[in-house]
Amino acid sequence: METAFDGGRITSDGGLLWLEKMDEELGLCEAISELVPEWRKRKGRHSLASLIRQRVFQIACGYEDQNDSNSLREDPLLKMVCGSLPESGADLASQPTFSRLENAATRRSCYRIAQAIFELYLSERGKEGAPKKILLDFDATDDPTHGEQEGSYYHGYYEQHIYHPLLVFDGESGHLIGALLRRGNTHASNSAVALLRRIVGGLREEWPEVAIELRADAGFAVPALYDYCEREGITYTVGLVTNPRLQEMAEDLLEEAKERYETEGEKV
Repeated sequence: METAFDGGRITSDGGLLWLEKMDEELGLCEAISELVPEWRKRKGRHSLASLIRQRVFQIACGYEDQNDSNSLREDPLLKMVCGSLPESGADLASQPTFSRLENAATRRSCYRIAQAIFELYLSERGKEGAPKKILLDFDATDDPTHGEQEGSYYHGYYEQHIYHPLLVFDGESGHLIGALLRRGNTHASNSAVALLRRIVGGLREEWPEVAIELRADAGFAVPALYDYCEREGITYTVGLVTNPRLQEMAEDLLEEAKERYETEGEKV
């Protein structure tokens, strides 16, 4: 009698089937693959569509490093959702291919991909008719780096080397509207007005009567953002860094909030 505990040919990422179904409905990977530059001089072993699906699905499952593909390229479920048979199909792409894929991207192709994501948002958001209001959530987040990546810098607030991407979501539907990769030493508000201007222009072109509201934390509390929103008639709620004067002004409200929280047990 022989006992084995390695599990055989199994996968721990069953959610890939759900991701594939969602991507099939949205057409996101296909749209991106049509905009990625083809860097190969001859026909490649893997199609651009397959490469994009593999890279996107790996990241979605938490395998963001390129070299993760060296082991995952044989994963039966990942192979299946990328168009290859689990057992008899060819293995997926390895790390060197993804390095070339990502280095082939140009400023123009990145812009076109961002536009495709925005157009996908418009299509999904408008399925039930033109919305009366759009709530834009602007957020700067940290993407830790662990090497000598171009654009990686130490950020004092996060106390580590990072990229500092800017993300924009629909605050009501949760849809991603836009994303901008930035250097690690970039201020939270950098390029926010430029991105907001493009988004607002696209929203008003699609839905001329839509009301637009912006919500952001204290990192976006800069005059340029206020001025743009005032000129364009955009309602905005932007956080401010805590200081003694604000604490004094909010003291009564804070006390009332604490009392309500103790009574109702819910956030106030």
